[in-house]
Amino acid sequence: MEDNAWIKRWDDRYKDNAYAYGIEPNEFLKEQLDQLPPASILFPAEGEGRNAVYAAKNGWQVTAFDISEEGKKKADLLAQQNQVALDYHVGVLEDLNFAPEQFKAIAFIYAHFPAAIKSRYHKTLLDHLQPGGMVIFEAFSKNHIAYQHLNPNVGGPQDMDSLFSLEEVAADFSCCDHLLLEEVEVELNEGLFHIGKGSVIRFVGRKR
Repeated sequence: MEDNAWIKRWDDRYKDNAYAYGIEPNEFLKEQLDQLPPASILFPAEGEGRNAVYAAKNGWQVTAFDISEEGKKKADLLAQQNQVALDYHVGVLEDLNFAPEQFKAIAFIYAHFPAAIKSRYHKTLLDHLQPGGMVIFEAFSKNHIAYQHLNPNVGGPQDMDSLFSLEEVAADFSCCDHLLLEEVEVELNEGLFHIGKGSVIRFVGRKR
């Protein structure tokens, strides 16, 4: 699947010099990675690289992908500034040819794929995770729409189908033992486009 409007949207978001979501890692991701021994990790929809660079700085072998060439440029620059290396690919998942069970962890941090493909992408990506491997997930919940109405600066998709419910996440990651699955209110301060209170789903799982 390739949608030129989807690609253009993210290229436009990332082409400015400022980092759209900042250069610091997501707090939940940082908290979870800091509890795990470094290994191979995949970052889908990684954008400008803030989370991938944090992982690489802490000894992880990092692979990432996004549809945006502009995102990769920013990620490569951030990696260079931090003296780390990322294996960063541009393209849709179907074209990237990752190996079965290639990774020890996959981190979905605001990886809001289009509604029509998001569950399929989750399940496909799990094929690339080793048994015993970890999933770390944070993304906006369906209840986040109410927060957006109060404060558009908090960001996130504006169509309900691109947001998540606890039941949907549980179903998409049913091949994992659920170590954490919750919906929580968070105060975001991530760059220009995640500012203020929002509602997120957090999930940590271990693939059986």
